[in-house]
Amino acid sequence: MFGRILIANRGEIAARVIDTCRRMGIGTVAVHSTADRAARHVAMADFAVEIGGPAPSDSYLAADRIVAAALETGAEAIHPGYGFLSENPDFAEAVAAAGLVFVGPSAQAMRKMGLKDAAKAAMEAAGVPVVPGYHGSDQADVRLAQEAAGIGWPVMIKAVAGGGGKGMRLVGSEAGFAEALASARAEAKGAFGNDTMLIEKAIQRPRHIEVQVFGDGTRAVHLFERDCSLQRRHQKVIEEAPAPGMTQAMRDAMGAAAVRAAEAIGYAGAGTVEFIVDGSSLGPEGGFYFMEMNTRLQVEHPVTEAVTGVDLVEWQLRVAAGEGLPARQAELAIDGHAVEARIYAEDAGAGFLPATGRIDGLEFPGGLRVETGVRAGDEITPHYDPMIAKLIAWAPTRAAAFQRLSDGLGRTRISGTVTNVDFLRRLVDLDRVRSGDVETGLIAEALERLVATDPPAVHELALAALAATGLDGPGDALQGFALWQSAARTVALEVNGGRIDLAVSADGADRRTIFVQGQEVAAERLADRWRIGQRLCRPARRSGPRITVGAHVVTHLDPLVAAAAAAGTGDVVLAPMPGRVARLGVAPGDAVTEGQVLAVLEAMKMEHALTAPRDGRVAECLVEEGAQVDAGAALIRLAETAGEGSADRDGE
Repeated sequence: MFGRILIANRGEIAARVIDTCRRMGIGTVAVHSTADRAARHVAMADFAVEIGGPAPSDSYLAADRIVAAALETGAEAIHPGYGFLSENPDFAEAVAAAGLVFVGPSAQAMRKMGLKDAAKAAMEAAGVPVVPGYHGSDQADVRLAQEAAGIGWPVMIKAVAGGGGKGMRLVGSEAGFAEALASARAEAKGAFGNDTMLIEKAIQRPRHIEVQVFGDGTRAVHLFERDCSLQRRHQKVIEEAPAPGMTQAMRDAMGAAAVRAAEAIGYAGAGTVEFIVDGSSLGPEGGFYFMEMNTRLQVEHPVTEAVTGVDLVEWQLRVAAGEGLPARQAELAIDGHAVEARIYAEDAGAGFLPATGRIDGLEFPGGLRVETGVRAGDEITPHYDPMIAKLIAWAPTRAAAFQRLSDGLGRTRISGTVTNVDFLRRLVDLDRVRSGDVETGLIAEALERLVATDPPAVHELALAALAATGLDGPGDALQGFALWQSAARTVALEVNGGRIDLAVSADGADRRTIFVQGQEVAAERLADRWRIGQRLCRPARRSGPRITVGAHVVTHLDPLVAAAAAAGTGDVVLAPMPGRVARLGVAPGDAVTEGQVLAVLEAMKMEHALTAPRDGRVAECLVEEGAQVDAGAALIRLAETAGEGSADRDGE
């Protein structure tokens, strides 16, 4: 077994690998960017090497620096985690060339599965069912359109080098094909440097079910399936094992197909064979089709570990060190049910817009498995995926596992940035989800209910008022002191776009009266909590003007700031977050209509369309395509008058 390994990754997966290495007595080396100097995974490791700037291309994608760091620190192997270089065959070869062990499959196996068209051809040869489609080399737009029409609408356009939903578009008719193809090509080119596309038949009521496989280079076993159908923007948010409604016949058929896939390419280590399943047919014949193989550990691997009792990272390390398969197929079994929720810094109500900011408070419930790469005080930056944590619940039954996860989400407290915790809880409580009637389009269909924002309850407004006035601190006999009468302070909060005025009276060191929407609410401090009525509540958390209470984020309104904002204009399109201007869709002089896409901003591994706030004409484009911009940067200005910006562009 290895004495020391380097983890070529960051965040929760780096911390996850370190946890197993500690248990096995293996030393660890962390690599980090300048932005991650104080990150959790760095603090956990035995050695740490700074390898570059915040941009992934300068650090976590810098293969030569990572290999050099391993050699300098005496590491014998490199674990790639997932993302970044984990499925890069050139990196795997560079690791081997340096005399180190790559904890994962061979470069040859990666290449066989790295491009979707080649992978599908290999799977057809291995007898694995594939989705009908076109995977040819003729990439002319007209040829792709002809193939799509021949397959029959609807179809999926996919980047052959794609992943994470990038370069993927669903097209329902010939009319929208050309625009969708151009958009998918541009996104794939920017994300993967490869704009080759394939066309597939879109499966109706599709479910995304994947099978965990593990091989030693010759033989392979499967560790059953996971259902990953609950997705937003083609990215998973809830995963569970086993899949609901799965028959033993179909489980056996899918497992056997996944093992054939792994053995056909001489696969070593942990991998996932992903299938698209026709939700109207869960039978073993014709109901599932090979989609792709991920030649790495998956984000959702903890649910498989929970129901099989296997540590997949330990298995990876043992096989990479030269040991055989740790178990035979007959020794593997499913015990109970597990479900995982991915907590992101994002605004679900604003199209899942990623958020940045400092995490002031972080509190997870006991009794659940929590995997995270951040701590209170850490920053969510625009350079990396905005995942904060994964919550994993296990129970003997599916119903109990989902209830435990729902309760855990309700007891999760994160302040300082907006999160999707409330969205996740609504999702796991949805009747269709609880009944197992899941498919990839469910979130889109139920989106209005899932992102609906209930107003804060009276006790939550009271807690927010205490935080806004500064009268919620630790017990102090002089806090809020005033002669002759109780001290009273007024405060204005912005709640769901509206304004609420409140007042707080300090009636003693530990007693307050809050005046909320015509009600008097009595609050008494008991140690680190407030008793409001008979409810015991943790204090709200404040970060600048933002106050987090329960699942709500409200804003303390500063009268001067509000006045300045009121004087602003709606003629300028601003960047909602730091990012790169991936595409400009207009030029000065162009006429635009309300809602038209003016530019596309790429940030946190996702693209965000910025639209015109009104009908008008473009006066100026204030940035160039490819520019890196800060949050709040002005990108495009619309003309204030009909004449401004209307110069004849042909004469420019």
